[in-house]
Amino acid sequence: MIRAYKFLMRPTVGQAIALGEMLRDHCSLYNGALQERRDAWRHASKTTVRYGMQSAQLKDIRAFDPERQGRWSFSSQQATLRRLDKAFTAFFRRLKAGEKPGHPRFRGAGRFDTVDFPKDGDGCRWDATPHEPVTRVRLQGVGHVRVHRHRPVVGIVKTISVKREGKRWYVVLTAEQDRPDPLPATGSVVGIDMGLASFLTDSNGVHVANPRHGRKATANLEAAQQALARCKRGSKRRRKAAERVADLHRTVRRRRLDHAHKTALGLVREHDVIAHEDLKIRNMSAAPAPKPNPEIPGAFLPNGAAAKTGLNRSIADAGWGVFLAILHAKAESAGRDVIAVDPRNTSRRCPACGHTAKENRPTQETFHCVLCGHTAHADTVGALNVLRAGLARRETQPA
Repeated sequence: MIRAYKFLMRPTVGQAIALGEMLRDHCSLYNGALQERRDAWRHASKTTVRYGMQSAQLKDIRAFDPERQGRWSFSSQQATLRRLDKAFTAFFRRLKAGEKPGHPRFRGAGRFDTVDFPKDGDGCRWDATPHEPVTRVRLQGVGHVRVHRHRPVVGIVKTISVKREGKRWYVVLTAEQDRPDPLPATGSVVGIDMGLASFLTDSNGVHVANPRHGRKATANLEAAQQALARCKRGSKRRRKAAERVADLHRTVRRRRLDHAHKTALGLVREHDVIAHEDLKIRNMSAAPAPKPNPEIPGAFLPNGAAAKTGLNRSIADAGWGVFLAILHAKAESAGRDVIAVDPRNTSRRCPACGHTAKENRPTQETFHCVLCGHTAHADTVGALNVLRAGLARRETQPA
C-alpha cells in the first residue's frame, strides 16, 4: 500500500531563495507549454499538442536557457508537463460529459506552489538514517536541505514533492509499504449520520459536536481581509496582510484536519464495520439556478441564493469530504470495512415499522412515526437506517 508523509523543511536563506527560483522556473515552463498548446489550437488549424511532443523539446529548452531551466531536474520538469497534460485531459473529459469546465489557465508566480520528483534518486534524494537526529533531502540545484522528521518513514520512498505554504516549505513523500496487521476485532458495527447541528451521530445515539472552526474564525478573517483590501498593491504592507490572511486560513484548515483525524481514528478503533451516507457534496453545495421574471425581461425572481450561500458555507466548514477520505484511509490500514449507502429517506424511515413519510420528521431534530408512534432523535434514526442498509449491502457483496 502507498502512504504519504509530510514534513517541515528548514532551509537556509540561500536555499529558500533557490527553492523560490525553482518554483518560478517550473511555473514559467508550465505557462510556456500552455501557451504553445493554445497557439497550436488557434493558429495551426486546431492542432493538438500532447505531452510527448512537449517533453521531446525539453532538451533544447534546457540547452537554450541553462541558467533558468538547465539547472533543475529533468524528471521534475517532465512532471510539470504531465501536470499540464492532466489538466487538459480532465478538461476534455468534463467537456464530453456535457459539463461546462473552465479552460486550463496560466499560473501566477504566487499560485504555483508544488514541484514533483517522480522517483527518489532522480534529481532528489531522501537521506534519512534511522538513528541520525538530522534528516536531509537533497534537491538538484538547491542542495541538502534539513527536514524536521517528526516520525519515521516506513517502506520504500517512491516520489518526493516540494511544497510551499506561505513562508514555510514542506517535503511530501509517498512510500510503498507492506499492509499492516489489522486491528483486533471488536465485534461492533456502527452507522453514522453526517449533519450540521452535530458533526455526526452514530447508531448508538452518540453525538459528535460540530466544531465550526471556520465560523469561529470569521471575525478575525473579516478583519484581516479588510486590512488587506486597504493596502496598496505591490507594497510591503500588502504582502504582510496577505500572509496574515493565509495564516488564518491555514490555522482553520489544520484544526479541521485534526478534528477529522481524531474522529475517524476513534471510529476505526472501536468498530469493525462502519456504514455512512454516500453524500454528493458537490451537488448539495451547488448554487441555485436563477429564476427569470416572465413579466420583466432581464429581471429575476428571488431564488433563495442568500440562504443557500449560508448553507453552503456551513457544509464547507464541516468538511465532510475530508473526513470521509480520512476515514476510508484509516479503515483500509486497520482492516476495517467502510460501506457507503444511499442516503435517500434514511431520516424519514421508521426503524421500528419501516414506514417512510415526510411527516415522520416534524422538526429538524425530532422523529415521530405517524403510523406506529415511534419517537427518537432524527439523526439517531438516520444512523440506524444507514447501518441496516450497510449491513444488507455487505451481505450481498461477493466475498
